[in-house]
Amino acid sequence: MYFAALLARTEDGWEASDTELDDVETLSDLTDLAQEASVDEDTVLVYIEQEDAWFGILRVDGEEDPRIYVSDASAAARSSYGEILLTDELLGREPGAEDEIAALEELVDLDGTEDGEPDGSASSSATTTDRTTTRDADTDSDPDPDSHSDPDSDSGSDYVPAGPIGELGILADFGVSEKDLLTLRTDALTEIADALGASEVLEAVR
Repeated sequence: MYFAALLARTEDGWEASDTELDDVETLSDLTDLAQEASVDEDTVLVYIEQEDAWFGILRVDGEEDPRIYVSDASAAARSSYGEILLTDELLGREPGAEDEIAALEELVDLDGTEDGEPDGSASSSATTTDRTTTRDADTDSDPDPDSHSDPDSDSGSDYVPAGPIGELGILADFGVSEKDLLTLRTDALTEIADALGASEVLEAVR
């Protein structure tokens, strides 16, 4: 179950509204949504949570670049909404790395042959034989073939770390310290709203 809320700061305090994310597909879409709700280019916070799994905060201050915090990156990566927040920059990836991988995968058929390569039975048989021979040779030369593979290795370009990621001080100027933010788990929005002095307006839309 997901919940999303938008908190916009004004001269009179905070205004809260529940947020529909059906038309949000990218971080730019989410940033635009926040900027549209901004009053005089003041701070807007977009809060997204998946119950008992993770929560994320997007902060937009006028035309500045958005600031992001996610409580559990690996859990968020399994969510379409979480993927919006987990940018290449946030994960330390080269920009566009996932697009390059997807493009390469499209060039290779499911049977391992490249587009345009003959796929006759003779070729398939020869390929199978070659692969078997190579695999046997590798097994003989390496008594522990699994010693060089680590399913939990973080070297892959699609690796997403477990635990919090992003800007820990995203709410520090509103009274939520880095330490406090790291301790938040379930129902984090309630505690954040308390720190902001926005509990009443939030309760009206929850």
